[in-house]
Amino acid sequence: MGDGMPLEIWLRNARKEDLSLIVELLKNGNLPYEDIPSKLDCMFIVYSEKIVGIGGIEIYGKYGLLRSVVIKEEFRGKGYGMKLCMKLIEKARQRGVRELYLLTTTAERFFRKLGFNVAERERVPEVIQKTDEFSSLCPSTALCMMKRI
Repeated sequence: MGDGMPLEIWLRNARKEDLSLIVELLKNGNLPYEDIPSKLDCMFIVYSEKIVGIGGIEIYGKYGLLRSVVIKEEFRGKGYGMKLCMKLIEKARQRGVRELYLLTTTAERFFRKLGFNVAERERVPEVIQKTDEFSSLCPSTALCMMKRI
């Protein structure tokens, strides 16, 4: 595979038996995981030849929250994260999302490449502000970003 683009990736909805994998990947990535048992329906498992990572989208009408994007360490730096996010953005668009939000403490440059821009937390729609991710799990110092899709 080298340094070129990764092989094709596929997403599948997360299932109960994926819970320990998801929590482990989020813990290893220093990302919030406490609410994952109640958010399994918004999580996806990402495959290439084997599982390469996870990601999720919480959908609230025309607003969405991109969250919990983690690529396993051995697959990082090979384009999988970019491909995963593009697929998640497309899924959100297909479900009627028009504004996609996220919080990050470490990946501002990565998300800028995907067209996200810094957004003021106070201007984020209330339905997104009330998510566990926004209200309690992510630190208040996390950068808020938004993309119109």
